[in-house]
Amino acid sequence: MFSKIYNNLIDFFTSFLGAIVFYTIIPLPDRCPKNFQAIARWSPIVGLGMGGLLAIIDTILHWIGFPITVRSALIIGFGIYLTGGLHLDGVMDSADGLAVTDSEKRLEVMQDSVTGAFGVMAGTMIILLKIVALSAIVDHRGWGLMMASAWGRWGQVNAIAFYPYLKPTGKGAFHKQYMKVPQDVLGGLIAVWAMTGVFILCYPEQWRLGLMGTGIGMAIALGVAAWFHHRFGGHTGDTYGAVVEWSETLILCLLSIHGS
Repeated sequence: MFSKIYNNLIDFFTSFLGAIVFYTIIPLPDRCPKNFQAIARWSPIVGLGMGGLLAIIDTILHWIGFPITVRSALIIGFGIYLTGGLHLDGVMDSADGLAVTDSEKRLEVMQDSVTGAFGVMAGTMIILLKIVALSAIVDHRGWGLMMASAWGRWGQVNAIAFYPYLKPTGKGAFHKQYMKVPQDVLGGLIAVWAMTGVFILCYPEQWRLGLMGTGIGMAIALGVAAWFHHRFGGHTGDTYGAVVEWSETLILCLLSIHGS
């Protein structure tokens, strides 16, 4: 029994390392064991970590004296670099697929390595909206970055858990294969809720903002995943990435209404 528990703990820990390697460009030593079989459950937590790192960099840029618009552009650019453009590539491929009226040809178009006009427009729109929205957020920018990043990835977990995968193989197929419901969905949800609780404890006067951000984030993450399912009849690895990026973008846009 103890050996089984030990092996489960090892698998649990190594899947976290696998998630870091898969979802980011952060290098880990080759001697570190990595397990890629159940990494999707970690994506909201990886998102929290990425948002926290971006928040630290944003604070450093503020100390140096960069204007808020320049800081926002640098932060969004670094966020794309940190993921290796993994999710943004999904946005562009999904947009090219949506431009095809024949549903049977959509997957073929999305697999094409050449990005079409609709993909370029969608990718450009994502980047511009993120920069403009983040520039309008003056206070609690770090918390906003963490919420957007984490909820976007929680939306991806929901897409994997509750909607069919459209291809027999592919870069997202193993996510579906090893997804555990409801454990993996609830794990990410609890992590993001806990972060909201920490924010409210640190800034009790901003409890409305904390609850609003959590409600907005959860609603958008669920809505975007459902929308892509409605349009495609399911999901692929590309639409998983699109769910992350569009959720992040819409969350930042709505948080910008609060501004400061």
